[in-house]
Amino acid sequence: MTSPAAFIDDLLTFLSNSPTPWHATANMAALLSASGFERLRETDEWDLKTGGRYFITRNDSSIIAFVYGKADLFDRGIKMIGAHTDSPCLKIKPNPETEKAGLNQLAVEPYGGVLLNPWFDRDLSIAGRVSYRGSNGAISSSLVDFDRAVAIIPSLAIHLDREVNKKHSINEQTDLPPVISVANSNDNTDFRSLLLAEIKRDNPEAKVSEVLEYEMNLYDVQAASLTGLNREFITSARLDNLLSCWVAVSAINNATDNNTCLMVCNDHEEVGSASACGAQGPFLRSVLERLAGSQTNFTRIMDQSVMISADNAHALHPNFRDKHDPDHAPLLNGGPVLKVNSNQRYATNSETASLFKSLCADAGVAMQVMVARSDMGCGSTIGPITATEIGVPTVDVGIPQLAMHSIRETACADDVTGLYKVIGEFFERKVLIKR
Repeated sequence: MTSPAAFIDDLLTFLSNSPTPWHATANMAALLSASGFERLRETDEWDLKTGGRYFITRNDSSIIAFVYGKADLFDRGIKMIGAHTDSPCLKIKPNPETEKAGLNQLAVEPYGGVLLNPWFDRDLSIAGRVSYRGSNGAISSSLVDFDRAVAIIPSLAIHLDREVNKKHSINEQTDLPPVISVANSNDNTDFRSLLLAEIKRDNPEAKVSEVLEYEMNLYDVQAASLTGLNREFITSARLDNLLSCWVAVSAINNATDNNTCLMVCNDHEEVGSASACGAQGPFLRSVLERLAGSQTNFTRIMDQSVMISADNAHALHPNFRDKHDPDHAPLLNGGPVLKVNSNQRYATNSETASLFKSLCADAGVAMQVMVARSDMGCGSTIGPITATEIGVPTVDVGIPQLAMHSIRETACADDVTGLYKVIGEFFERKVLIKR
């Protein structure tokens, strides 16, 4: 980290330039490549060198990077940090074009647990991945970002719904289709044609004969920013969980080659992680098994390893304090949060919690503990899933934030830099948990 201010400025750029998991993964891959990490492919034989730095992607939306350290894997294990690249949003359906009341609209569906109210009356753009047939007939894919406001979901005027401020529910099918243009018989509003035009706008030399399918979502064009009288707050879309992705990729990028360190950023956490590139899929295990060389080695190494699952935590909301356990309610600017749940919604146990507290103390970073109210439900993370899939001791932590799953979330800059320092301490530790 060159300086805390530069670190946060780079984070804001990363947030603004990563409207989808595919864009976030591409941006992390570009950063790693520029720093000397070698790209691996799952179809290739790997010839890993001690001290080497490598990364690999799957589905263009999940990424693993690792430093193959000098220390004996059977002695020090692998120090891992995990996060996720996806965020709740509105996805565009396969046959989206509709025309109502003289306006062209797109059919959408919610992805993950979206807080829907903030999506109304925002300047929205469209981004994602497009698959197309090339001039040679092969299927190729390209990232697309309209990178400008092209849609809006207008609210109904209060004059037509006088009870809207007292009681209002949102129908996901009928209330959410955004407006994209005034209907005109001369317009070509076929969505695939619009995507084709965007591909050619970004790359005039592209050999695209036909757009076949796509995975596209809406996003708010307002850039990430620092707010507050002292510019202490980060406000942005997708803080959950691109904040943790940024901490992870920055930490692995600056790790020495003493220990073997690894970061994994999975897609599909917001919808359960059950996919080929999700935490419940085989991506991480397959990489670790190739590092280990055999199943027996894998088991031995996992017993010496630790995973830090980094996913944001609910900060105490000043207007809704009764929604929190008063003795386990983290504050903005209070430091990274240790997340605990007795029903294994988080993977933290006494050993891994003690390790995280020790790391924070050694890094000179204040930390907090979060436990949900006993009469309320609790979210979850990739932590319990990863621990189940590969058998690694795991601790769940995160940055405290407000408005989780909103189109605009709030966190504190000092908490982000604090977690980065802790992960740096973690990567350099010789002994984690004595066995």
